[in-house]
Amino acid sequence: MDERQSLNHTVWDCKFHIVWIPKYRRKVLYGQLRKHLGEVFRELARQKESRVLEGHLMPDHVHMLLSVPPKYSVAHVVGFIKGKSAIHIARNFSGHKKNFTGQHFWARGYYVSTVGRDEETVRNYIKQQEKEDQRVDQLKRFNIQLLNPCLP
Repeated sequence: MDERQSLNHTVWDCKFHIVWIPKYRRKVLYGQLRKHLGEVFRELARQKESRVLEGHLMPDHVHMLLSVPPKYSVAHVVGFIKGKSAIHIARNFSGHKKNFTGQHFWARGYYVSTVGRDEETVRNYIKQQEKEDQRVDQLKRFNIQLLNPCLP
């Protein structure tokens, strides 16, 4: 998919696969929060002239295919999205209304990989991530039961 975009003097196609986790990898991204965060992430990305091309919220991490213009660094855009979304979560889901900076929701850091001509592969990986995690969890449970048949 060749989706080149342009600024005044630049034609660009910069896409990144990004993954980050809640603090302590807690499984907190579910229910109402999970339904709500997709739109929050899209709006925050738009404020930095970026676009969420693909995304998936797992209970304990976020996968995103993000298009970022070259005038912004990936660190700047991801930091903005994580920071502002943490404040939004605190105000709307944790009951903190004023003077809360949201510093305790997301873990520090993130994973980022450039997406060149493998965009379709990355899109499919993000879409299939939940099924793959469930398959791996099931395999782990099966292996544990084989090793210790007394466990339920």
